[in-house]
Amino acid sequence: MSFTNTSTMFKKALKGKYAIGAFNIDDLNGLRAVIKGLNNKQSPGIIAITSGSLNFIGIDYIEEVKSIIEKESLVPIALHLDHGKSVELCKQCVDLGFTSVMIDASSHDFEENIRQTKEVVEYAHKHNVTVEGELGAIAGIEDDVNVEDKYGQFTHPDQAVEFVEKTNIDSLAIAIGTAHGAYKFKEGQKPQLRFDILDEITSLLPDFPIVLHGASSVPKDSVDLLNQYGGNMKAAQGIPEEMLRLATTKGVAKINIASDLRIAFTAALRKSLHDEPAVFDYKIHIGKATEAITAAVEREIEQVLGSKDRALDFKN
Repeated sequence: MSFTNTSTMFKKALKGKYAIGAFNIDDLNGLRAVIKGLNNKQSPGIIAITSGSLNFIGIDYIEEVKSIIEKESLVPIALHLDHGKSVELCKQCVDLGFTSVMIDASSHDFEENIRQTKEVVEYAHKHNVTVEGELGAIAGIEDDVNVEDKYGQFTHPDQAVEFVEKTNIDSLAIAIGTAHGAYKFKEGQKPQLRFDILDEITSLLPDFPIVLHGASSVPKDSVDLLNQYGGNMKAAQGIPEEMLRLATTKGVAKINIASDLRIAFTAALRKSLHDEPAVFDYKIHIGKATEAITAAVEREIEQVLGSKDRALDFKN
């Protein structure tokens, strides 16, 4: 199936009150595993590649990535640059045939963020490529997401409106309490999302696609399996699936998923190596690990995104 523009995806997702999953891949095995999960559940989806993963795969192999998607996908799929940290990288990915790019200039001040994002939008739109911007501070592994004032590091609704209007972006990643990595909250800290801020933003930007990064749920069964076979992720904690599912009914049209896939892969790999210590054919071990990625994708579709069978929406 040919690539689908994310604008089309998001319009259908907002209307149907579900979200499109942006699944991060790190190699071609992961790519095929994600596509298989999307096909099995007849769900539209986004293949997301960060700059680090782009370097790991090899930029010369992007044509192979595109070819695999076109040959093996039975559902609408977009190819997306995740967290593009420079205008130049975003433009390069547009030229490489990505159908969506994210310019993440959120570490700069508000005006510089607008300037860089607008430059990417102007270039990308000439090539029918959609653009995602980011506003607010999405925490990392070591960051504390608690703040004393109402907005703090979170996305301010008024700034969100100004940012969208001045940049002409197609979707906006906001900060409402999610965090990158598998350790999103300190021990004893209760997971929470600022739905009050999300509601304010969507009331000011009705029918505009909102994106959540750092939204892996970090399923306990995957973490337990990893730890059972020699891992050490005792303090891993994600966003509860019921919170993420609620967000999809409140204007969140895209949810990024990376850690859940990596944890599932590593847990299955550890188990395979433990259960079959005499097997040195790595195809066996890697095969079982990639099957776990497919299962994780299917779980996200059913438990979080609500996008099962939504590929049928694109046939109407």
